[in-house]
Amino acid sequence: MSEEAGMKLPSGAVDCHAHVIKKNVPLVAERHSAPARDCDLEEYLQVLDTHGVTYGLLTAPSFYGPNNEVLLDALKNANGRLRGTAIVEPTIAESELANMKAQGVCGLRLNWIRREKIPDITSREYTALLAKARNIGLHIEIYLEGEHLAPVLQAINRSGAQAVVDHFGNPLGPEAAHSEGFIALLDAIDQGNTWVKLSAPYRLRHTNPTDLIQKILQHGKGERAVWATDWPWVGYENKVAYEQCIEWIFDWITDEAVRHTILVKTPQTLFGFPTMTTTKL
Repeated sequence: MSEEAGMKLPSGAVDCHAHVIKKNVPLVAERHSAPARDCDLEEYLQVLDTHGVTYGLLTAPSFYGPNNEVLLDALKNANGRLRGTAIVEPTIAESELANMKAQGVCGLRLNWIRREKIPDITSREYTALLAKARNIGLHIEIYLEGEHLAPVLQAINRSGAQAVVDHFGNPLGPEAAHSEGFIALLDAIDQGNTWVKLSAPYRLRHTNPTDLIQKILQHGKGERAVWATDWPWVGYENKVAYEQCIEWIFDWITDEAVRHTILVKTPQTLFGFPTMTTTKL
């Protein structure tokens, strides 16, 4: 939808989920996707400029595993416009996490989608990782089927770390808004340490995102939600456009004040961007 149609993003808007990708980087064996093409920093920044987006959050893709070289290189050369979430081994030293934070990493990603068996979040290693994240001020980003979400959110909440849940919490089916996993997400939002991304409705499993959004807004009034495009839409490269992602947030959130909170206020604070709405780039 064009800017003339009234869908201009406010100054300071943040795209809270995107990827930079290089095809020639080795891929891990346990992955649920693979890169279709190179998507570099320069292209992403140009996409942001074209659509009036001020900041972006780069999310480590699953297929590189704990190799964050592509992510860290992009953060280094983004002149402060980007933050990132990294995938790490649970045994990583706290000093190494602190060094990554100094480079622009603001969170650690648990990309546990489509796994035959997910790691034990209550194990000694992951309990220690959550404590390290809490100590340093890194959130835990979760991509997981909704039916497995409750114990993971509960463990993060007990640890005192913050949680950011990808893609509406990925619940299953047309009654997903009433599912155990989605109710656990709403409970976590109520407790005050959890946020959810309004993103990638095409990744939902026979679920209407409008039903989920209504519940999310009821529990957080927009202050526990952020917007994201999922650029470059791995697996859906030729089926989604950036303009379409902008249209969705205007369709989903018709209240301008709530939309501004989701697009600007909440993500700037949550991910550590300069909290100003008139940033000159």
